[in-house]
Amino acid sequence: MERATKKAIRRFAIAGAVLILGLVFVPLLTVFYLACGLIDVLRNKRRDAMVFRRYFLGNGITTWLLSPFNLLVDLLSYRNKGVYQLEDLPPEWQAEVDSVLDVFRDHKDEILAEIDQTFEEGRRGMYVYEWYGKRKDHDVEALKRDYKYVKTIAVSVFSGKESTSFHYGPLRLTLRVLYNLTPVDTDKVYIQCGWDKHYWRDNPLYIFDDTLIHRSVNDYDARRFVVFMDIVRPTPYPALLSALVSSVSVLIERANAVFYKNWKMLRPGPKTSKPPAPHSEAA
Repeated sequence: MERATKKAIRRFAIAGAVLILGLVFVPLLTVFYLACGLIDVLRNKRRDAMVFRRYFLGNGITTWLLSPFNLLVDLLSYRNKGVYQLEDLPPEWQAEVDSVLDVFRDHKDEILAEIDQTFEEGRRGMYVYEWYGKRKDHDVEALKRDYKYVKTIAVSVFSGKESTSFHYGPLRLTLRVLYNLTPVDTDKVYIQCGWDKHYWRDNPLYIFDDTLIHRSVNDYDARRFVVFMDIVRPTPYPALLSALVSSVSVLIERANAVFYKNWKMLRPGPKTSKPPAPHSEAA
């Protein structure tokens, strides 16, 4: 506790010094960023000290620095609901999301077996098929098509008793679509956005704005496999937002080392004559 207190005091002291310097040397820019940050963080329905601390002093700093851009994207998009149902998306978006999920539903057993073979051990893995519009080498022919709205396709793997801390995604160009491939009847496996917990046993699909504070929890003692997708925000200007996603994809790829430092970024492994291990049933 003493170490945590010292760390918090040091962090506040550094932040205070930077704020004072900013107000002295670049006051207009500093006030602008403070205003954008406040508007942005207040989008969260949960507004306790942890939310503000993580946004301005923790893992949300990148989201804060990008807040002017994210607020501009809000003006180019339909009203942000925060958490979505599939039917909240425009029909073209729904059809494309469903087409991807159908592939995983139809080929679940072989996909999970291959992931288990590639990701033999580790805390968290991300098995990537497409990343911000860039297709990776893989053998799932049904996913080898050009998508208009789907920009990332992957499977997120959590080992048993593995969770993330509360965090913010950096960019609001996309929505996050998650689909649990192996839900189990337990309240120990869920995703939490703000105060609200979504239990996978109740609904395997969850769509939300990942620039809101959230965390994923797997307190169940088995692996959890979740289809992980990013889709272009519903907007009257999908071509423009798609172009913006493509333009930042290089920067996002380089930022993986920061945002996914606790993850193994996995690629389809070489095929061998050894039969794949059967996957573990998990949420």
